[in-house]
This record gives sequence, C-alpha cells and structure tokens, in this order.
Amino acid sequence: MVMIVADGVVALASVALVLLFWSGAIRIWHIYVIMLVRAIGGTFHWPAMSASTPLMVPKEHLPRVAGLNQAMGGAVNIISPPLGALLLSLLPLHEIMAIDVITAALAIVPLFFIPIPQPQRAIGAAASRPTLWADIGEGFRYVWSWPGLMGICVLAMVLNFIINPAMSLMPILVTRHFGGEALRLGWMNSAWGVGLVVGGLALSTWGGFRRRIVTMLMGIVGLGVGVLLVGLTPASFFPLALIGLFFGAVMNSLCNGSAFALLQQVVAPEMQGRVLTLVISLCNAVTPLSMAIAGPLADKVGVRMLYLVAGVAQIVLGAGAFFVPAIMHVEDTHRAQAPAEVRGG
Repeated sequence: MVMIVADGVVALASVALVLLFWSGAIRIWHIYVIMLVRAIGGTFHWPAMSASTPLMVPKEHLPRVAGLNQAMGGAVNIISPPLGALLLSLLPLHEIMAIDVITAALAIVPLFFIPIPQPQRAIGAAASRPTLWADIGEGFRYVWSWPGLMGICVLAMVLNFIINPAMSLMPILVTRHFGGEALRLGWMNSAWGVGLVVGGLALSTWGGFRRRIVTMLMGIVGLGVGVLLVGLTPASFFPLALIGLFFGAVMNSLCNGSAFALLQQVVAPEMQGRVLTLVISLCNAVTPLSMAIAGPLADKVGVRMLYLVAGVAQIVLGAGAFFVPAIMHVEDTHRAQAPAEVRGG
C-alpha cells in the first residue's frame, strides 16, 4: 500500500506539472514545489520496496537481486540522457512529462493484483495507531541500540558526505582540468553508467562473498581507488580518468548492492521499512551541507583536490572498518527474534 500511495503522489505531481506546462502558467517555484513532492514520494517508495524484497526472495539470493537492481539503475543512467534528448526534439515538454504519468500507472496497477507479504506489527504496536514520528523514533532506537548497525549507518553518512561533492562537481573537473566540454563529460558519465551495469551484473551472477559485509567494505575501498585514480590523472591522459570512473562504478554497485542485501538480511522484517527510511534519510541529509562546504573549497584548492581527498578517505574508512568488530560481526550479532508472522497483502 505504501508503494501505491507513494507512486500515486508522484504521478499526481507529474499531472500537475503537465497541466502547468500545457497551459503556459508554469513558474520556477512550481517546479521546486513539485520536485519536492516527488522526492518525498520517492523517499517512501524505495524503503517500502526494499523492505518487501526479503519477504519474497530467499536470503541467499538477496545480493543477486540487489545487484540486478544496481544494474538496472546503471542502465537507466545510460539510456535516459539520449532518450530524453530525442524526445525533446520530437515532442513538446508537456507531452514528455505525460510519459512519466503513464509509466507511473504501469508501476501502480500491477500492485493491486500481486499479493506482497506484509510483516505483522508487534501486538503492542498494533493496539495503537502508528504515526510517522513514532515509526521514525522506533527505527532510530532500533539502530541506536545495535552498535554494528549504527556503525554502518555512520559510515554511510560520512562516505556520502565525502564522495557526493566530488561526483557532483565532475563537470567543473572536466572543463578546468581536462580542458574538455560536453563530449568529454558525456564520456565520463557513460563510463560511470557502464560501470554500474557491469558491477550490478557481476553481483547478480556472483552473489558476493559469504559475509556480505566483506563485499560491502571491498566495494568502498575499490570506489576510493577509482576516485583517487581520477584525481591523480594528468590532464593529458584523459582515458585513465575513464578507467578510474569505470572501476569506481563497478565497486560502487558491489558496495550498494551488498549493503542493501545486508540490511535486508539482518534487520527484523517488521522494522525494515523504518530502518531503511532512516538510513537513506540520514545519508541524504548530509548532502546539502557537504555541497555548501565543497563549493567554496573547490574554488580555493581546486576540484581535483576534492577527488584526491575523497579517494583517500574512502580507502582509509573502508579499510579501517575491517578492524571494527561491531561492524565486521554485524551479521552474527543480529538479535535472535521470533519470526514475524507474515500475512498476505
């Protein structure tokens, strides 16, 4: 039901945008508001979908499913820009936005006919009407009381704080350091997208190490190596930067896919939606602050330095986590709980 509501809100926001563009009444603030609504809908959709996955997929296959999701996400990154450019040359903008409404309907309708298992709430929780803030508080207490899970959450926040500014300022790196323009930026984006697909397919085929935390940390270190290689690349050797981005993207898929599979494995089914929402929200919350700091910093020390710092920090944090027992044994220390009763829904 959460996925239906979230996708429905996103579709309604798209309908509003279509009507505003069609009528010629669109204003900049309309776009900001509608994008905010769409982002809120996505915030609820992704955790709900991720929490439903382990109720339908055997635990040993969770990394394969997560890897397939990473591959599909990378494929979308590759296909979307040229497809969007093609549509802009053929259709007015409001008709292109209407396609988003149609695809949302295609995502919503099957959910009415496909039964998705739902974990039962605890008896005490079921007796009272749940609220958003109560669920957030419960998810925070669940994470806070589990050192290994809390360590992974903090690690993810710090890594996002470090890596997001560098990746967001890639166009500046291309123009100021590599002396290129749109074509070279396109090559770098393509290298990243292809790497995501290759890494996702590799994880879906291989499944990762038996201990998923090892695959996740290996991916963090590998992503750091790729980002560091981009920062070290001389301006005259642009292909090396493409290799670094490709390798980093492969490792990024291994890291993210394994991380989601790990959370789906160890977090109690009835808590997964709340925990995943909390983790994703905290990781996203640090991005505005990191960008506010990175912009002025890039003007002073250069964008290339941000890549060097981000790469080294990723390697140090990923390698250092191997020596944190709470993180390394998170798969062994998850609470022994009675299996949650599952009902169809």
